[in-house]
Amino acid sequence: MALCMGCMREIGDNVICPSCRFDNSNEQHSPFLPYGTVLHGRYIVGSVIDTNGESSRYIAFDKQTGDVVIVCEFLPMGLFERENDETNLTVRFENDEVFRKLTQDFISYFRTIAELKDFSALIRIHNIFQENNTAYVIEENQDLIPFEEYVERSNGSLEWDIARPLFMPVISALEALHRRGLGHYAISPKNMYVTAYGKIKIAGFATSNERKRGTPLKSQLYSGCAAPEQYENNFPLDTITEIYGFSATLFYALTGHLPAPAKDRLKDSRLLMSTSTVKRLPPHVVTAIANGLQVKRENRITDFDALRSQLSVSHTAQAIQEEISRTANMNMKKSDIKKAKGGSQKLIVFAAAILTTLIIGGLGLFIFFQNPFQNLFRHQNEATTTAPTEKWTGPTVPDYVGKTYEEAEADAEHDDNLTIYRDTKEVYSNDYAEGVITEQYPAAGSPLTASGEYSISVKVSKGAQMRKLPDVDNKSVNAAAKALANKGFVVNAEYQHSTTVDEGDVIGYKEYKAGDMLEHGSTVTIIVSKGTEPTKAQTSNN
Repeated sequence: MALCMGCMREIGDNVICPSCRFDNSNEQHSPFLPYGTVLHGRYIVGSVIDTNGESSRYIAFDKQTGDVVIVCEFLPMGLFERENDETNLTVRFENDEVFRKLTQDFISYFRTIAELKDFSALIRIHNIFQENNTAYVIEENQDLIPFEEYVERSNGSLEWDIARPLFMPVISALEALHRRGLGHYAISPKNMYVTAYGKIKIAGFATSNERKRGTPLKSQLYSGCAAPEQYENNFPLDTITEIYGFSATLFYALTGHLPAPAKDRLKDSRLLMSTSTVKRLPPHVVTAIANGLQVKRENRITDFDALRSQLSVSHTAQAIQEEISRTANMNMKKSDIKKAKGGSQKLIVFAAAILTTLIIGGLGLFIFFQNPFQNLFRHQNEATTTAPTEKWTGPTVPDYVGKTYEEAEADAEHDDNLTIYRDTKEVYSNDYAEGVITEQYPAAGSPLTASGEYSISVKVSKGAQMRKLPDVDNKSVNAAAKALANKGFVVNAEYQHSTTVDEGDVIGYKEYKAGDMLEHGSTVTIIVSKGTEPTKAQTSNN
């Protein structure tokens, strides 16, 4: 079977592929794998799709399944050598330690992505293995539309009603990745694709070594989407960094252009958004993007739950509505209520309208004089006068606090879109028994604004930190050890003779007594009876 090295379709005796017009008479030169290389005994490697300072991706054919797949090869430029027509990498001695460390980072990173297979925005990982003195990741291959092309086909920008269901699952996927201690850090229009089913797929995955300056790898940053801190040497990347790239990509989707590069925005942080664009967007969305694209990290949105919430609900509008209701109730006398029942509703409505105007006017003055975002957008002054006032009435995050982790997992099995993650750091609690969930994130009752999958991280109780020593007197040594272990204590045993306690049973504690309070994990020593001490006559007979 002859395959085209450009698209992996059968081409028979053709040199130029009838489907993609790829010229199969050419060779693929170093440092990339030669055409037709077989990996892991099953993957036939074709042409390079893209490359960065850490890895390169090839189109490939899976002989076992008959599917076209993507092979991602770990190729840290500058740290290895590979001759033409060779497959093995040669690593110089002085680079060996760094190369091995980066390889393990690469493998660990993609293993984590493979575990998050339930998130539609993330690529599916089929296989991870080591070969040719490097590492390989086998990714799914789909017919995808580049996000830039998708936006271009949509008259150059997306309406919020279109962008919202596309981007909300991306937040959930990034949130799940960060809960595992990893990030993408290159969210941009060039790393986004749209499936035939109208879902976004994220591409461009690489370890953080590739997404900042000052590492052994040649960094790949996307101008306009890379946060200012990514241009600093070895700056620790985090959720705040990720939110900048996400917000920049959303900005592109809604406006048709990217924000200015981070270095330019350090001098002029304003965002170019036309008046017509601002008018057609909900004000809280404009504010959320502004918050996500703050140049100074301390002013930027700090977590995904806040990002999701700000993109979904106008908190200011809700506050105004609640204040109107509260003030109106305070000022309305009982007699007024009776009159209203008799036909004075118009007066109340008129008064409420005046009160609303006063409050909104006061808020407008506050925004004009105090709002730190008033100059962030160019040509957008008339866009801050309206905002939705409806409270969230859709689905909300379920409450798992007070349930055992096993109960939460069982509940999650009934929801295909829900994933429960257990925080690796357990907490002591006097209010919740061991194994019971004490906290969750997002909090119960938070709006479920994404139409796709979502994740909940939970903290599980280790029980009380101070534990009461149980009564173990006259119990068998095994029963006593089990009782103490169940309380979280480490048990040692010493043996001595006793005339009152049977051999093998516990006489008592060495330094404590039943009822004493000790810290969980403390070591306690129990005294175990050896029975009655033998007499001299018995000893001599033995």
